[in-house]
Amino acid sequence: MFSRAQALSKWTARMTANLTPALCRAARGLLNWAQVRLASKAGISEGTVRDFESGKRIPNPGKLSAVRYALEAAGVQFYVDGSGVRLQRQAATQPSLAEGEAGIIANSEM
Repeated sequence: MFSRAQALSKWTARMTANLTPALCRAARGLLNWAQVRLASKAGISEGTVRDFESGKRIPNPGKLSAVRYALEAAGVQFYVDGSGVRLQRQAATQPSLAEGEAGIIANSEM
C-alpha cells in the first residue's frame, strides 16, 4: 500500500515527466502568455519560468506541477508521449435567448 505522500509523489512525477523547457515555451506561445503571466498563474516567480525555459535550471517538482496545471487550466493539452502540445477545442457556445426573444422561426400549417 502506498502512503498518501508516496501517491502524491508518483502523481507529481508523472505530471512533470514530459514538461520540457521547449514544451513550456510552446504552450505559453499557444496561449500568447508572457513569462510573467505564466508565473502569476502558477504562483511562482518569473525568474523560475525564465530559468526553466532557457534550460538554466529545472524547478522542483511542485513548481513544475504548478506550471503544468496552470497551462492545462488555460486549455493546453500535452501529448502523452511528450511530443507536443495543442489547445483544447472550445465547445461552440450559443447565446441563450429569453422566451419569445427569437421571434417566429417558421409558420407551418400541419
